Parts: sequence; C-alpha cells; structure tokens
Amino acid sequence: MATSCFNPFRLRKSKSKTSSTSIPSTSRNNQLISETNNMERKRFDSLESWSMILDSENFETWEESEDHEEWAADLSQLFVGNKFASGAHSRIYRGIYKQRAVAVKMVRIPTHKEETKALLERQFKSEVALLSRLYHPNIVQFIAACKKPPVYCIITEYMSQGNLRMYLNKKEPYSLSIETILRLALDISRGMEYLHSQGVIHRDLKSNNLLLNDEMRVKVADFGTSCLETQCRKTKGNMGTYRWMAPEMIKEKICTRKVDVYSFGIVLWELTTALLPFQGMTPVQAAFAVADKNERPPLPASCQPALAHLINCCWAANPSKRPDFSDIVSALEKYDECVKEGLPLTLHSELVARKAILERLKGCISIPVHA
Repeated sequence: MATSCFNPFRLRKSKSKTSSTSIPSTSRNNQLISETNNMERKRFDSLESWSMILDSENFETWEESEDHEEWAADLSQLFVGNKFASGAHSRIYRGIYKQRAVAVKMVRIPTHKEETKALLERQFKSEVALLSRLYHPNIVQFIAACKKPPVYCIITEYMSQGNLRMYLNKKEPYSLSIETILRLALDISRGMEYLHSQGVIHRDLKSNNLLLNDEMRVKVADFGTSCLETQCRKTKGNMGTYRWMAPEMIKEKICTRKVDVYSFGIVLWELTTALLPFQGMTPVQAAFAVADKNERPPLPASCQPALAHLINCCWAANPSKRPDFSDIVSALEKYDECVKEGLPLTLHSELVARKAILERLKGCISIPVHA
C-alpha cells in the first residue's frame, strides 16, 4: 500500500555546532569542502536525507516565516517514493501528495558555489511564479512547492508515460503514423499557443520537456528557464539546449517568442523521424552547424510535403518568417481534418480556410526537400 512504498518526511532538527579548535590550513579547508560536497551528493540521492532537510519539527516555523506563499506545500501530506529522473542539480521522484499521485522535483542548492546557487534560486522562483498561474490541459499542472534550503521542491501532477524523447527512443525510425504525429503535435502546439497568450516564452522547448500521461496526451513542462516576454527582451544568452536552440539564441541575441517556434520545428522533425536531432554531432557541433552554416536536420523523402513545409517555416533562419503558434495550430487542425476524411495533405478546394492559413505561411523561407 501507499505507506509501504512511500516515506513521509520526518526527522530531527539539525543542530549547529561551534568548534573550539584552531582554524585549519587552506589545504585542509579544501579537503573539508571536497568531503562536504561528496557527502551532499550522496545524501542527495538518499531518501533519508530529505527528511533531515525538510524537518517536520521545523515545518510550522517555516510555514509562518516571511517566505510563506499560498503555493507552500503541506509537508505532512507529502510522501516520496522512487526516483525516476535526475539532472545535474535536481532529482525527480514519484510521490503522493494529499492522496494524489505526483512528481516531486527536488533541487539541491550548492552551499559553496555562489553563482550556481544564485542561478538555481532564480530558476526556482521563475518556475514556481509561472507554473502557479498557468492552467491548460496541455501544460503540466502545478500543485505546490516549498523552499527549505539547501533543497527546493516543486510538486506537479504525475505523468506516467515519461517524456516524449523516451517514447521516441522506443520507436523504429520513421514509424509513427501521420495520425499519431498530428495528435502529438497538436497537443504541443496548443500548449505553446496558450503559453504565448500568457506572455510567457519557454526558451527550452524540447522532447525531454514534453511529458505523456496515461492517455498518451502531451503536456509542456519544465519552466526553469522560461520568462515573461517583456523580461526576455531585456536579457540575452543561450538558456536552452543546443540541439533545439534557435540560431539567435545560440548567438546570444535578444530572443522573442519565435525561439519557441524554432524549437517546435525541431520537435516536429523528431515526430516525423523518431530520431535525435543532429545525431552524430556533439551539442556544440550542432550549435555551430545551425548558427554558422544554417544547417537543419535532414527531412526524409517520406515526410508529407505539407508537413515538411510547416517544419521549414518553423525553423526559418529569420525569426520574423516563422509562424505564430495560432497559425501552427490552425494548420495542424486542417491537416488532421484531411487525414480523418481520407484526403492527402494537399490543398483542396473544399478547405478554403486551410488555403488562407497557407497563404499566411507563404512568406516563410523553405529549405528544399530532396526526394
């Protein structure tokens, strides 16, 4: 049962001790720091360590502190199970929160690296601030969060089928049906259309950040590098992941919402091929190919011409030539309509609205599709 699979956070209050010994040498200091980092790393992967950090005896004090927000988690209702994903500074566990299956993302804030500490704290605040105000069937649902240095925690709905990249890794190349491609692409584009309507730019849209539930519906997740469009215009830098990153981000230029459209083009290519973009290249080599040589992953001859055209529009080198997600959703809906009616994905006189959409996309820079 739940109590046998999941452990609630419980433990003693940690006590600080003042040493009366002399100050150790620089080399001894470095050794102590190294040993401390190793211990932190080991504890980071241990369930018991979370109870020490999220001490139930301290919870009431924490809840009443100035840091308390309306999204604050009730830790007495949180049970943590097995880890199923991890990153450089985070671990994601299955959990139960208020009798509901959840994903528990825990971010370890390093104590000795001020720059990394500041970055992770900023990303946590950004992700919680954005996720807590987003409500859409294609956006992963935020449930609660807590700040308990050195660990920050974000609780979201549990997506049982993992991420889109994991799903595609299990598929044979070019094996997804057009029906499946369109269904998944529509979920993603609808989520992104909503996100942009809220003035939010994701900045790290990729198959790893697209999660699947029991019904195999896709939800956009991981908003750690996201920002409001008004703020993004004031910042430069490459916050995303090179294989999916727009050329203007790679060049560290000011980015707009069109960087997400470029990334969607790469994801749509993934759906048509089931392959990793720029396979055989390192991430840095992929970035150089995109930014300096204007290269893109090769479109297969089997790709539907209408779909290939949409992909080319999305990853156009000039951001202003890329469509908005509202155009993308409309085009994909019309393509889906064609498939359901048994028609090829080409312009038909019956689909006047579809012709209007293609006219809006006509200005895109298209990369030739070789047969």
